Amino acid sequence: MTRTLNTDEACREHLEKLRWNGEPICPHCGSQRKNHYRIKTRGEYKGRYKCKDCRLPFSVTIGTIFEKSTIPLQKWFMAIFLFTTGKKGISSLQLHRTIGVTQKTAWFMLNRLRNSVHNRVDFEFEGIVQVDETYVGGKNKNRNKGKKVDNTQGRSLKTKIPVFGMLNNGMVYTQVVKNTKGKTLKTIIRSKVKEGSIIVSDGWVGYRGLEREYIHKIIKHNIGVFKTGGYHTNAIEGFWSILKRGLIGMYHHASEKHLHRYCDEFAYRYNIRTLSQGEQFNLTLINSDERLSYKELIYNY
Repeated sequence: MTRTLNTDEACREHLEKLRWNGEPICPHCGSQRKNHYRIKTRGEYKGRYKCKDCRLPFSVTIGTIFEKSTIPLQKWFMAIFLFTTGKKGISSLQLHRTIGVTQKTAWFMLNRLRNSVHNRVDFEFEGIVQVDETYVGGKNKNRNKGKKVDNTQGRSLKTKIPVFGMLNNGMVYTQVVKNTKGKTLKTIIRSKVKEGSIIVSDGWVGYRGLEREYIHKIIKHNIGVFKTGGYHTNAIEGFWSILKRGLIGMYHHASEKHLHRYCDEFAYRYNIRTLSQGEQFNLTLINSDERLSYKELIYNY
């Protein structure tokens, strides 16, 4: 990437090729033409067009996370490459040192990226679907003496946040939830899993009743059973391991308000892991069409 996309002009042309494939599309009226007017500034063409139909100016960055950004495209592209290809992501401190922006700007860029790739699992799960829940939050024994909280063992929500996940054919879906009660978990399962599929879970009481709509296989972890007739929950538990190691080792802390974005980041990277680095990078560029404002990001923070 550094050899070919080493200027803002090269980055813009690459983005135009991915989004337009040679025919500029006006974001205002949808007109697609090869001969939209090109706008020059001080005798130089800088990627701006004027629509021949609605007569409004536009560029390839309109409708993307790059719109109205003062950060050069080359730095955005480097951030996307590091964000996409690093197994555990990249921290805002590391990104600010690498691409030469402030830590606050790097944090904002990363959250825009997390927001743009959220929940890219837009299909219905079917077949064998592993489901599981995990809890994100520091261990009470590691807290300072004055910050310890009583009765936080197991599934206590006093200091931990529950996250529900489903995995099928190497594709994972996550959702931060308020609790792990049956009503909460089964509502999500019914919305994402085709009726009649095989649901594989542990023995948590929240999954009771799934057998009415699905083939429910229960792996009784509480008595030391981790595989029953070829069914297990190892894959979804493996994803939880990647998520938690990344949160602890790379980010150290994720607030409850932003945890869903971190989960979306790890799920997205997990789901595209079999693609080449170039394919991962280009796919993320194409998906960068949901622009999060800084005001929305810090609202009630």
